[in-house]
Amino acid sequence: MALTITRVLPLISRISPLYSSALFHLLPIPIPMSSSSSIASPSLPLRLATISTAVSASQPQHSTPTTAPSYSKMTSQTRWKPMCLYFTQGKCTMLDDPMHMEKFNHDCSWDLQVDDSNLNKMRPQNLDFFLVLDLEGKVEILEFPVVMIDAKTMEVVDFFHRFVRPSLMSEQRINEYIEGKYGKFGVDGVWHDTAIPFTDVLEQFEDWLTQHQLWGKHSGGSLNKAAFVTCGNWDLKTKVPQQCKASKLKLPSYFMEWINLKDVYLNFYNRRATGMMTMMKELCIPSLGSHHLGFDDTKNISRVLQRMLTDGAVISITARRKLDRLDEVDFLFKNRIR
Repeated sequence: MALTITRVLPLISRISPLYSSALFHLLPIPIPMSSSSSIASPSLPLRLATISTAVSASQPQHSTPTTAPSYSKMTSQTRWKPMCLYFTQGKCTMLDDPMHMEKFNHDCSWDLQVDDSNLNKMRPQNLDFFLVLDLEGKVEILEFPVVMIDAKTMEVVDFFHRFVRPSLMSEQRINEYIEGKYGKFGVDGVWHDTAIPFTDVLEQFEDWLTQHQLWGKHSGGSLNKAAFVTCGNWDLKTKVPQQCKASKLKLPSYFMEWINLKDVYLNFYNRRATGMMTMMKELCIPSLGSHHLGFDDTKNISRVLQRMLTDGAVISITARRKLDRLDEVDFLFKNRIR
């Protein structure tokens, strides 16, 4: 449905100065958006050909953190800019506005690029791609961000990001929920402008997976040489099944296994980390963006993943759902965060 001026103006009062100017550039006509709308550079291949050497997940891994990898674009002189959250969802209409382009980042890989000199300790992986995921929303899922990382080069291949509109909450409760969750970041207006039902999110996400040849709608099954990477088990063990039930959906087959980065961290560095911020602090990685804004958290988890890869970690599946009893999960690491 077209976004009208009367829809836009009331939003101005609750959006931070960083995001308010974007509203004046939203066209009062429907904006076409492809099902993937990942906004990757056309020059990026849909599928990078890599050769992986299988390494047993049980193989001992002993390492101590090295100095943080240097990021080729992010330097001490670089001013960090927030991602344009209209752009991440394929709805930014301000790409020709110099002020907007100066204020916001439109390149997901900007702060996730690592110098080639950091690749010398990397070990062969069992997977070709990591799909870093960090959901937001305690009652229902509010945000679904994924960053696709090449397991061999650590480069950002693509990303998928959607804000999600709850299906079981009243409009008043949704407004209160979003104001409390995203109002402090100044992006509650962006959420209201772009959020779509979870059923639509999954449909578009499956198109995105298919585009990258990571999964097929007709063939189904698990992901093809790829795995989700999460910071904890909650996202895929608990929240996705709950949301699928609320949205009256069958749990998709690609959500059957995942990598809990906290378990890999424990077994690789031989010390516990209770969350993303702890891992970043221990590895001397600066946090960028807003903690608990899903897309920012996903990029920060990706930075931890990149660091562990450069230190020589083998990133393996840590949890797998039982196919005959989907509510039960086998945890594959003996030493894990509980």
